[in-house]
Amino acid sequence: MKLVPVPCVFLLACCFSTMVSADEVPTSVNELFADFDPQKDPIDVKIIREWESSGIVYRYVTFHIGVFKNQPARMAAFFAFPVDAKKLPGLLHLHGGGQRASLKEVEFYAKRGYACLSLNWGGREMEDARDGDLNTDWGAVDPTQKNVPGYFNLKPGDNYLDPYESPRNNNWYLLTLGSRRGLTFLEQQPEVDPDRLGVYGHSMGGNLTIYVAGTDGRVKVAAPSVGGSGFRTQPWPLLAEQRKQIPNGDVELFNATIGFESYAPHVKAPTLWLSATNDFHGIMDDTYRTGGLIPHKNVRYAFTPHMNHRFTPDFAVTRPLWIDQFLKGRFTFPATPASELLLSTDDGVPVFKITPDALLPIERVQLLYSVDPDPQARFWRTATATKAGNVWSAPLPIPSVDQPLFAFANVHYRLEKSETVPFASPTKVFAISSMLNTATPNDLQRAEVKATDKADSVIDNFKHGWQDWYLLSANNPHHWEYSTRKLSDPKWQGQTGQRLVLDVRAEKPNELVIMLTQNFFRPYRGKSQEFVAVVKLSGNGMQAISLTPNDFLTADGEKLSSWKHVDLLSLRAYQDKGSKLLGSKNWDGPQPTLCELRWH
Repeated sequence: MKLVPVPCVFLLACCFSTMVSADEVPTSVNELFADFDPQKDPIDVKIIREWESSGIVYRYVTFHIGVFKNQPARMAAFFAFPVDAKKLPGLLHLHGGGQRASLKEVEFYAKRGYACLSLNWGGREMEDARDGDLNTDWGAVDPTQKNVPGYFNLKPGDNYLDPYESPRNNNWYLLTLGSRRGLTFLEQQPEVDPDRLGVYGHSMGGNLTIYVAGTDGRVKVAAPSVGGSGFRTQPWPLLAEQRKQIPNGDVELFNATIGFESYAPHVKAPTLWLSATNDFHGIMDDTYRTGGLIPHKNVRYAFTPHMNHRFTPDFAVTRPLWIDQFLKGRFTFPATPASELLLSTDDGVPVFKITPDALLPIERVQLLYSVDPDPQARFWRTATATKAGNVWSAPLPIPSVDQPLFAFANVHYRLEKSETVPFASPTKVFAISSMLNTATPNDLQRAEVKATDKADSVIDNFKHGWQDWYLLSANNPHHWEYSTRKLSDPKWQGQTGQRLVLDVRAEKPNELVIMLTQNFFRPYRGKSQEFVAVVKLSGNGMQAISLTPNDFLTADGEKLSSWKHVDLLSLRAYQDKGSKLLGSKNWDGPQPTLCELRWH
């Protein structure tokens, strides 16, 4: 075996001046980080700028990460804490992809009584940067988003660490080192209690949260959102058509050293996963699978129904409350709601049961189920539940026993007082999710489940408001959007020869934009495309809008051929693709009232 000299790979724990051979490549998480001591080298903090506002001290800082291939690397960050702070719990914020260190994040938690550090790991220009300000500089390596292939790479190259195939050539490895050095920064500040450190992040920052929590025992609480779900290279068992991304290098080595499923067994901190049921990045089913590998089981989930990469306030507030519980002791979370999916029943219809922890007053319980094997695109039906004592139960009629069945529930609890939420309105309610219950077609057939559900021409009569929809900018008079995935469900899927009819009332004349998205998150089925119809509302009370597939056009004028592969329906005031504005950015009068959506 030829030996490869690797001088001074990094200087955090030691200088790799010894001969390292390619057959000594780390093959596990423990081996990958065995020689790394994040506390050994001086942190060498440089304060670029400091200011005070409304009782909060802000610092723009850089600190030493390490030396890679003989070149030093430094991290830029924002650090904030209340004036006169001493020994506060410290929080590490890890931004998402395409984002940067956030003043709003450090401000929110500083106002909540924390010392918060927001890393600029991606290297984008810092907020309010001035000419000559230092920024993150990775030196001879590049784990930033300028090097996107590096997140799925093990092979050597100019921007990578090892001259042979190795997990140290993956961006996530270097970003984990830099993030753990952020914990070292926090524990060395006089404003911080080093025994009370937490980490949280969104999307790619959620990924980093699991990497850090799975490798650093200093973390006392972790709260990833829409990130950190494992099994990324493994096909979903119930969706054979779906194809996973394959890393540049050995797949088994990647899974064992970079896959989140290999970090979860090492997570010692209580962990809350904040997510959305239809997220493109934090896959729901894989999030539960990954969380199930955390040994201590002090794990909670909070899944906002129908949404992608965002949350409603009652779910978003779970993160600060979770952090408060373990770093301040000022809140106690209820246990994960107990759930049971019963397949063998007298009438052959599955039954889903939920028993929530009654630690706090319960506002409402929502039982949801789906028959779609695709976690990114599936529509979640709200089941009709009844309550007996502290148990909520609902029958789950299904259209076929040849498709799987999924069920989970959200329990909404009342808070003693309104809580602030980052980037959202304050809320007096928070919600946590049950475990995900899954039954395969084989399970259904063995239990002699009967297919009793029938197609329904009425898609929605809105008697339950926007129950099966998600709303964006709902309170904005001009920029609102109402969307549902109902048309992808066999019960409400359009058939050949049918027209889509919407009964709607508007007080003023306007143009309503109706958008249908085909093959949304389903590349295995065909190209994803948006088809739009613009209809005129008279403003004279109720009117029925009747549309055929050919009434919906792409930006290039292509007509929708059928309803078959429509996954998402959106109603909005306008659609702006830059070159062409459909509808208007100045909606006149109140938002429209929807009375019924149906097939005719």
